[in-house]
Amino acid sequence: MDTKFNIEQKVVYPSQGVGVVKEIFEKQFKEEKILYYKIYIEASDMIVMVPVSKADELGIRQIVSAEEAQEALNLLSDEFEPITSDWKLRYQMNLDLLKKGTVKDIATIVRCLYNRSKVKELPILERKLYDSAKKLLEDEISYALGRNVKDVEAEIHTKLEPPGAVSKIKHIIQLDDDEDDDLMDDVDEKSSSAKGDSDGEDEDDIDDSADNEMDADNDFDDEEEF
Repeated sequence: MDTKFNIEQKVVYPSQGVGVVKEIFEKQFKEEKILYYKIYIEASDMIVMVPVSKADELGIRQIVSAEEAQEALNLLSDEFEPITSDWKLRYQMNLDLLKKGTVKDIATIVRCLYNRSKVKELPILERKLYDSAKKLLEDEISYALGRNVKDVEAEIHTKLEPPGAVSKIKHIIQLDDDEDDDLMDDVDEKSSSAKGDSDGEDEDDIDDSADNEMDADNDFDDEEEF
């Protein structure tokens, strides 16, 4: 079976980070042999084994060109469409972009959540998503441009907030069910109203859902190994 990636080639695994293909091997599973990539993810110091046939489905791709990396950097400074104040909708939209995993999708997540954070502190789940997307963007662009990660991190910040620039957000769509404040009620033990309790349950449900989605590919690997 032909493989899309070669040993020692750097690749992007959207939900995990930038990695290097360390080995391509066959493994017996039930009554058939399955070809795997063994990918080392430096950011988490983790090895993942991915069936070659599932690589495209999981969004695994090669590092972008220097030109595409620069375009993603420039996108951070662009104006963009209004941001919904409904954190659940906003979170799901950005999570879907992360799964698609193109460098421009990742830059879009970083731009959206950074600018939202200037309006109001991000809920915990969105903060985690922002940190993951930003780290992935930094790593890929540094590889693509052959630059130090710290330098890329500094340029990303400058693109997001140029010195003396005003906010690039056109306006925020205000929905009736904006519950950003309620999501943060669990941080303040004094806020324990019935509505706060209900919203806390919503956050738990989405947190569990998000964890399941981010770990889905690892669960698949576990199934393949036994």
